[in-house]
Amino acid sequence: MSNIKKHFLHSRYQVFEESGKPFQFVEKDVFLDVKPGEVVVKILQATICGSDLHTIEGKRIENVPCILGHEAVGEIVEISGRKGFAVGDRITWTIADSCGHCPACIEYGLPEKCSELFKYGHASLASGTGLNGCYASHLFIRKGTHIVKIPNAVTNGIAAPANCALATMVNAIAQLKSKPRRVLIQGGGLLGIYGCGMLKEMGVPQIFCSEVNEGRFDLIRSFGAIPVDTRNSENAANLILEQTSEGVDAIFEVAGVKELIPQGLKLLRPGGEYILAGLVHPDSQLNITAEQIIRKCISIKGVHNYAPWHLDKAVAFLERNISVFPFEDLVSPPYKLDNLQEAVSEARKHNWMRVSIKP
Repeated sequence: MSNIKKHFLHSRYQVFEESGKPFQFVEKDVFLDVKPGEVVVKILQATICGSDLHTIEGKRIENVPCILGHEAVGEIVEISGRKGFAVGDRITWTIADSCGHCPACIEYGLPEKCSELFKYGHASLASGTGLNGCYASHLFIRKGTHIVKIPNAVTNGIAAPANCALATMVNAIAQLKSKPRRVLIQGGGLLGIYGCGMLKEMGVPQIFCSEVNEGRFDLIRSFGAIPVDTRNSENAANLILEQTSEGVDAIFEVAGVKELIPQGLKLLRPGGEYILAGLVHPDSQLNITAEQIIRKCISIKGVHNYAPWHLDKAVAFLERNISVFPFEDLVSPPYKLDNLQEAVSEARKHNWMRVSIKP
């Protein structure tokens, strides 16, 4: 007897073809074979990540045509062989599907660098079922993808960015060798805001968050950090040094601005840690010398995406702190999937940490 389940759905999705061209809205009936380990979800709410904007603007290249979108929460409508999960469960999932048997998966502890890596929102319509992105009514989840239930207290809007921004920041903070007393987060975007909250929960006494957008300062404060205006970089550096004597114990770069790195090296105390997570783009050549690293005995660590256990911790962090931090202020009210282009235009204005979409 076959253990393959048959599932029919009426799918709706937005197709991205190339930068400068409008999305193409598609409605299509789909018959799916759901094999053990595979899951079909109805997208409840998705968010527009900065990397999606980069793709739309032509700053990064994907295999097209494709369905963009990788941050989302969904409801299971079909599932096969996943113990502890059932139709009707609200879940999130890892941005990457991994094979589970290559060296990156089993030796290096880096399943996010799997030799057979597949990433949702980055794959073409020709790959698998084609339902690979979240700007759609449904998503097909592969066997090697980790899934996590969303607690009842966590709303769809709060949960949607967990499987990208939040889980990545969980990974970045997990790289710390010891609990710091003084930390600088370079960048007050969503990764930076999440980082402020996590470090606050850890009990870090001094958390600085540098940002050029003054409109984000109150949000930074509400997540437990001291906003530092970097429109005048010299004044910003002096403010931090005045309050930390030798400098900070650790710096997290999440702004994606290469010019911040030389300043960061000056602000880092001897033996400090520099964790880079935001400079994932070609314009990232650094104007630093090996001598600056060696003489200060500092450590530099790169972080890209995350592993399944980081997503578990991300969802748990939201549940523990649902009444502590104003997560609801991070995500916009949802736009309809039909109005994706309008949502993208709003995301470009940076009025919200994330603009959301509801199919």
